[in-house]
Amino acid sequence: MSKVKAAVFASGSGSNFQAIMETNDLACDVVLLVCDKPGAGVLEKAKKYGVPSFVFEPKQFASKAEYEKLIVQKLQESGVTWVFLAGYMRIAGPTLLEAYEGKIVNIHPSLLPDFPGIDAIGQAFKANVDVTGVTVHFIDAGIDTGPIIAQEPVDILKEDTETSLKERIQKVEHELYPRVINQLLQ
Repeated sequence: MSKVKAAVFASGSGSNFQAIMETNDLACDVVLLVCDKPGAGVLEKAKKYGVPSFVFEPKQFASKAEYEKLIVQKLQESGVTWVFLAGYMRIAGPTLLEAYEGKIVNIHPSLLPDFPGIDAIGQAFKANVDVTGVTVHFIDAGIDTGPIIAQEPVDILKEDTETSLKERIQKVEHELYPRVINQLLQ
């Protein structure tokens, strides 16, 4: 029986991409990496794992709809049925959302609905809260507003710096995301 084919979207170093790729018995085959930043660290990781990459620069397109049409075409050519966002720093538009409705999942470094959007770890740190965490959720048209699939709290310790908190949150992300992917696909 062949596995479900998935794509991972990432914009940065690719630590969550790496955690997904290193998961034993992952319930899907990652057949494509989509990246909006030429030169991003995740591209080297994709090469290492033998995952083809589609790299694009949004500013070279007239609109989000235009580059998302091309992304959807690449996803369909690769037989992708699920999309996992892993540090992808763009908001999914209607073109992508309609093509993969209910099949796009994101991981976010806070306990949503708290601290949506960029720099969630910094937001939590500056808000002086005792607990933040990690959320895995479906994507909808809003920013980090889709239905929540799983959450895991992370205490903010008195001695934490933003860097130490980020490291502890990433550790949780790297364990939680692959587990949730497997639960969704099995």
